[in-house]
Amino acid sequence: MGANHARVYARMPQTTLVAFADLDATLRDRVSRTYKATPYTDYREMIEKENLDVVTIALPTHLHRTAALETMAAGIHTFVEKPLAESVASGRAMIEASREHDVLLGVGHIERFNPAVISLKERLDAGQLGKIYQIHARRIGPFPPRIKDVGVVFDLATHELNIMEYLTGVGIRSVAAEVKQTLHDKHEDMVSGILRFGDGVIGMMDINWLTPTKIRQLAVLGERGMFLVNYLTQELWFYENRSAQDHWLGLVTVGVTEGSVIKYELARVEPLRVELETFVDAINHGYNGLVDGEEGLRAVFLAEQILRASHERQVLTLPPYTPVPARHHPPRGKRSLH
Repeated sequence: MGANHARVYARMPQTTLVAFADLDATLRDRVSRTYKATPYTDYREMIEKENLDVVTIALPTHLHRTAALETMAAGIHTFVEKPLAESVASGRAMIEASREHDVLLGVGHIERFNPAVISLKERLDAGQLGKIYQIHARRIGPFPPRIKDVGVVFDLATHELNIMEYLTGVGIRSVAAEVKQTLHDKHEDMVSGILRFGDGVIGMMDINWLTPTKIRQLAVLGERGMFLVNYLTQELWFYENRSAQDHWLGLVTVGVTEGSVIKYELARVEPLRVELETFVDAINHGYNGLVDGEEGLRAVFLAEQILRASHERQVLTLPPYTPVPARHHPPRGKRSLH
């Protein structure tokens, strides 16, 4: 993933890729030759020798805290790939460091910048679906051997937990889950979860590393029909409940019947580029919808609760929580980008 960040930073007009650090000699040589950036084996040496405004940390999750504390202590705005940290305690330490050193901490919840998700959020906020009944997320696919230090709950479910609260604008109040370890050496590779939101909406998660084909879908069911997102193709569909439409027109109908099926035309983008452009813009102009440390920490907390619910075999009730609305505050950080 770090090589993708290097590519985007090198091509964005707002930034110049000057250096990167990686233990893989082959990767270092390729990235250095392609983007004319200075390669390092040790990121600490890079921090010491280069005058950096921004860094991305794309390391195994358990290394995020150590690296981020060092980059932020050096006064560098820091973007951390999801999940923010391997525990709530580590995530809190990172947020505290960003405040102490007055730098911005961003978290790589890339699906928030998928055009299908953005369009869905706009349509839900406009009331197109009416009352939401259920959100069902399927994030399944083959086993990724490169991921060693976390299971599917931290690696994949954090995507959906963040997206669900973002779309509903309501916090999750209870969780129940079952996890299973099949192929992974140390962690779970399957999770099935049931969530209840503060307004009664039911959430369902079907997530695994065991399916021989990759599926990334999100369905939102409500009184006027159902939205269906395909994350991979960046498509958004709406399946109309004709009975709800007839009722809206004053006709005497009850129940659910098939209506129109609409596929919305969306301009495809690279979510990673939009995400990093948003991060740079937030440095210069203040909060703009960036997934920041607080939101990243919330996803880590929910992941911990999913694992706890599974281990304890019980439904866990969570404290009330309201997703943070759009915040508008002055630019943060000692340095802006020019």
